[in-house]
Amino acid sequence: MGLYVRLQYLEREEISRCFARGGSLREAARQIRRHPSTLSRELHRTGYSKLTYRAIKLFQGPRERYNNPPPPRRFLKIERSPVLEEFIRKGLKQYWSPQQIARHLKKAYPDNKAMQLSHETIYQYLYVLGRGELKKELTRYLRRQRPYRRKRLITQDDRRGKIPEMISIEERPAEVADRSVPGHWEGDLLMGPGHRSALGTLVERKTRLVLLVPLKRKDAVSVREAFAQAIRRLPNQLAKSLTYDQGSEMYEHQRFTLETQMKVYFCHPHSPWERGTCENTNGLLRQFFPKGRDLNTVSFKEIRRVERLMNGRPRKVLDWESPSEAFERVVLR
Repeated sequence: MGLYVRLQYLEREEISRCFARGGSLREAARQIRRHPSTLSRELHRTGYSKLTYRAIKLFQGPRERYNNPPPPRRFLKIERSPVLEEFIRKGLKQYWSPQQIARHLKKAYPDNKAMQLSHETIYQYLYVLGRGELKKELTRYLRRQRPYRRKRLITQDDRRGKIPEMISIEERPAEVADRSVPGHWEGDLLMGPGHRSALGTLVERKTRLVLLVPLKRKDAVSVREAFAQAIRRLPNQLAKSLTYDQGSEMYEHQRFTLETQMKVYFCHPHSPWERGTCENTNGLLRQFFPKGRDLNTVSFKEIRRVERLMNGRPRKVLDWESPSEAFERVVLR
């Protein structure tokens, strides 16, 4: 049995012309060198007769379906509920993140599954909106303000999930989460252009004190040695734990713990909000180290100057006390 091949546009045009001048199905089949049953199936599949068959209609139909696709099934909950859709839009206009909206929905409607959805669904809903004023209006309230999602580039130096003996953030003591006790830190790397240079950042969760860590390289050994050296600047009672993402630079976390007595807790993949203090700090540091700047060219003197500026500015979250003042106060207790 031969393989059935769908008719092409030019073939359909020939069929259409043949039918328009009163030709039969067999005559049209001979003109395009197809079996009559192929044309019979075509008429049956499209629902047209010899009198109504037009190639242009069959060409426009798929294009219209392509340009105006139906909403994906996962968005039907949003499409069918004006209340839910309005709740999402209202939250975005208050500069809430999709995660904050999703959590608040669960809290506001604990027994109504129709009013609950994940933050990922909200992100996808925004990014599949067609080009237009609504999409432009809503995406500008997102913190990154991107009109579309970019694929994350995975490089040889950035492999996730390969770190041995990781301790999950879920095992972290409650005193870390509620910031009731000082000495618990968050860590990350501030990247230069093309991820070719980096600066280590360590932030104390309770006092927001920042330690900037110069790095010649960002491999696991270099990061472990540099971070351990920075931690040795601290009093022992204020070096209790470190929360980090699953970056390969923390591959030697077990040896880091042996050298500093600090336990390392790892966040879930792609969950920067679990290190929100450090993420926010890195955003503030961009005022001094813009994204296009090669961090290998930054002098040790400048790094220490920025560190002093960051720790000397009053913070609303600390009741307008500076991180240096808050840290000194807990040290003197």
